[in-house]
Amino acid sequence: MKLTLYEFRQGVATSGGNRVVYDVAAGVAHFGAASVPGHTLVWEIEDDGHDSAGALLSARVQLDTASEWIMRCDRVDFPPGGIAYRHVHPGPGIRYLLAGGIAIETEGHTTSYVPGGAWFESGPDPVLARAAPDRDTAFVRVMLLPAEWTGKRTIRYVDPADADLPRLQRATVYFDQPVALRRT
Repeated sequence: MKLTLYEFRQGVATSGGNRVVYDVAAGVAHFGAASVPGHTLVWEIEDDGHDSAGALLSARVQLDTASEWIMRCDRVDFPPGGIAYRHVHPGPGIRYLLAGGIAIETEGHTTSYVPGGAWFESGPDPVLARAAPDRDTAFVRVMLLPAEWTGKRTIRYVDPADADLPRLQRATVYFDQPVALRRT
């Protein structure tokens, strides 16, 4: 299966299903069916054979379909120069940069993003994130997480000493929504 992000500049109406709909102007997230008149982001869990033409980003994900999963939608805000020290998460996700700038270092490569940029994080691969030094930075993301992470912080620092450093970033969780996966 895959997690796919679509962007609609002129709005969209969606049906139900494993779908997160984010109203960029209002900063509001919906699960399943929604209608948004303006700039909208839509994340979907899709079958591998689904044609993702027009997607901003699509990534294959490996989920144990015998387990229970959730889709978490949240927003992370950094002040100028904020850092998310090298860390991992318990599941994969796609992020979309709303404002500012961010450099993401993973697997020995660093990629810088500007507003409108999207990137995939696998979850277990360590990531270091550095926000723009001169302006506020924010991204919205959807992660696929084992259900036992419902309502819990998912960031786990690679170096335990980093957990004691000041965390300047703020996460606002919109929801943790159970998803229905096809059992194999």
